[in-house]
Amino acid sequence: MAAMAAIDVQDLVKRFGDKTVVDHVSLRVETGEISGFIGPNGSGKTTTMRMLCGLLSPDDGRGTVLGHDIRAAAQQVKPEIGYMTQAFSLYADLTIEENLAFVARLYGMPDPRRAVRETLSDLGLLHRRAQLAGTLSGGWKQRLALAASVMHKPRLLLLDEPTAGVDPLARREFWDEIHERAAEGLTVLVSTHYMDEAERCHSINLIVAGRLLAKGPVERVVQESGLVTRIVTGHDVRRLRAALSADPAVEQVAPFGRTLHVVGRDGAALDAAIRRLAPGAAVEAAETTLEDVFIHHMRRAGLSGAAARVA
Repeated sequence: MAAMAAIDVQDLVKRFGDKTVVDHVSLRVETGEISGFIGPNGSGKTTTMRMLCGLLSPDDGRGTVLGHDIRAAAQQVKPEIGYMTQAFSLYADLTIEENLAFVARLYGMPDPRRAVRETLSDLGLLHRRAQLAGTLSGGWKQRLALAASVMHKPRLLLLDEPTAGVDPLARREFWDEIHERAAEGLTVLVSTHYMDEAERCHSINLIVAGRLLAKGPVERVVQESGLVTRIVTGHDVRRLRAALSADPAVEQVAPFGRTLHVVGRDGAALDAAIRRLAPGAAVEAAETTLEDVFIHHMRRAGLSGAAARVA
């Protein structure tokens, strides 16, 4: 008999007035899996997460989180979940240690002082425990927020855009920490705008305009998109970009230094367009990226980078 998934929900729907923000979304995340939730602003990622952790009730749909029915037993789910929001939500005028002590009391931990001490040590915060949270850099605020989210030993960790505004080193260290905890059995669902972060997940779920359009391991999602990619090198990148962008065989053109990253769905038609519009240019096949797939789905949905801001 297969083990119960940490998250197993079907056809979740959430409406705000006459706007359907989450439209029949189904998710399955296995225990110990890191699952990425990617999509543009306004796609429904945060709303879905809030339904999973019991902060919002779905208007339709069913399923379980950590074995608890999300509609009938939402209050039983909450103590077993850690939720790290996008915005830093701890107290700026309290120290790191004071913030964690406050969180420990909120969770009713039997020995809050010991829990705080162990969490400070575990997350590398001991030497900063007396520092005011408001004076921390983005990376250290992130580490404190993670500490507050895991100190009660949750079985499921929900991370909503956790690395926004932090430097690359802090992002790398954060993901190392997440992978270590997943290896110990913690299940993680993380929403992100960074494609390199999504590629660090065991699986991804791509949501656009409230609908789940693709899911599975990154390699499979890219393969199933049917996109093909060419790298074009020429003397006048700007002119080549304008010419290729106007061809119906070309879906995406993006400059990378002195080269163009050209994407389409029909390899033969794409090659013919490049030969016709960029004679003499060097052309080589390249791997389609997750970012290419992401942009492909956004454009099919009629969205741009200025998509609606309701999340």
